[in-house]
Amino acid sequence: MENRVLKIHPSDNVLVALQDLKAGESIGYGGETYVLVEDINAKHKFFTEDLITGSAVIMYGVMVGRVLHDVKAGQWMNTRNLRHATEPYAYRPYSYTWEAPEVSKFESRSFMGYHRSDGRVGTANYWLFIPTVFCENRNLDVIREAMHNELGYTVTDKYRAKTHILRELYARGEDVTSADLAVRESVVPVDRLFKNVDGIKFLNHQGGCGGIRQDAAVLSKLLAAYADHPNVVGVTVLSLGCQNLQVRDFLDDLYALNPKFDKPLLIFEQQQSQSEEQLITDAIQQTFVGLIEANKCVRRPASLSKLTIGVKCGGSDGFSGISANPAVGHCADLLVALGGTVLLAEFPELCGAEQNLIDRTINEAAAHKFIQLMKDYSEAADRVGSGFHMNPSPGNIRDGLITDAIKSNGAAKKGGTSPVVDVLDYTERATKPGLNLVCTPGNDVEATTGKAASGATLILFTTGLGTPTGNPVCPVIKVATNSVLSKRMADIIDIDCGPIIAGTRTIQQMGEDILEYCIRAASGEVVPKAVQLNQDDFIPWKRGVSL
Repeated sequence: MENRVLKIHPSDNVLVALQDLKAGESIGYGGETYVLVEDINAKHKFFTEDLITGSAVIMYGVMVGRVLHDVKAGQWMNTRNLRHATEPYAYRPYSYTWEAPEVSKFESRSFMGYHRSDGRVGTANYWLFIPTVFCENRNLDVIREAMHNELGYTVTDKYRAKTHILRELYARGEDVTSADLAVRESVVPVDRLFKNVDGIKFLNHQGGCGGIRQDAAVLSKLLAAYADHPNVVGVTVLSLGCQNLQVRDFLDDLYALNPKFDKPLLIFEQQQSQSEEQLITDAIQQTFVGLIEANKCVRRPASLSKLTIGVKCGGSDGFSGISANPAVGHCADLLVALGGTVLLAEFPELCGAEQNLIDRTINEAAAHKFIQLMKDYSEAADRVGSGFHMNPSPGNIRDGLITDAIKSNGAAKKGGTSPVVDVLDYTERATKPGLNLVCTPGNDVEATTGKAASGATLILFTTGLGTPTGNPVCPVIKVATNSVLSKRMADIIDIDCGPIIAGTRTIQQMGEDILEYCIRAASGEVVPKAVQLNQDDFIPWKRGVSL
């Protein structure tokens, strides 16, 4: 019976349904029996005691909301009887004691990475195309099509083949509505010309001009961080010429970030070119020469302490905070204990978890920085009539994440339990091994974009509902919260944490499994689904309100 429900923390006054439960059922847990007032779907919660209007609802050991009216034990918790609410937070002197996990089985392990001149180690070897302004997106599209198709980086042409079938049927005057579009084989070359270049990536974006100058300034720092990323071996920049984000600004930010930047850097300005054709031809030819040199890079052993893993959740459900997120959190603790670096971001999804993170922050200045960033962000959202409480999506709510505080306390589990060594604003690079907090929105792509800018060389992305999100320069590993999703969307999921819900694997066991997968992915032994699909999502944050 106890495997059907779960109390996350001893002080909680709700239970999580691990499977569908029916009205009238008697549910036993922890020596208590609860009679269900109504049906409770898996992932949702029911109250374990009668509560009067305004009473606090406790989950993960903290307040996650207040009831809107009197409720009964055994009643379903939902948006009609619960509103978002959290406890205030403040700085308290550091007194946190962390018990690091046992890591002896990983201490002698290494991964096969690409060593850069500054001592950092990449998990991939990408050539990167950067436009300084959206005007160059079309030129990048032309170059992408040419180079991907000819050099073996195209994922598949099966959809082109399906379209060709429809065209042929239409040309013959035949019915297309019942056409058999099964395409069993792709004619895309499976062999890349440059075996040691893992991909040619393109940072198409909608910025660089218009808007406000501050947008261009933030974008410049973001693009510089990507150019200097350890997974990037060389860079081709396309500029129009008259835009707000000038090449000089980009170079200033790049060399301010890394004064010893020494990767191949090719720059082309369209307004100084003879023609569009000449611009594209020169960019392709010179990049090809650069790829010849880039292909000479080979993977070599590196300590696991050289890994920087970003942790992210998206399309979250009611199981996220009890399966995939804590499993990723244990993996994070293992990596920190091994001297590696972990990046936890999505500040709107840390709402209600602030005090725990503040209490774990070693440096007082960093703790106050976190407090100020959270307050500034929250106040900015409030000023436009929104707020952190509006973060949960309809899909989140439908699958049991009723308030942002519930979602946030589950999301924070991805960061594990180690001390917080630093707090970073958007585009700031992580320089301290250990757990770092990075200010980004909760938006899937804006957050992954920001984590890569801060130096993530892998991203662990948990999902309960399914999302294909990837990143151009940082391999994104999808971790399912439940086995139903893992089976239904097997084409985008890499790891299944459903066995935690089923009771066949512990959080600690899954955390070790996840680290093992990370080692293989960092070594190029396994390619995450998002990378296989060229899911190269990139959305710069303009520092406006985005939840």
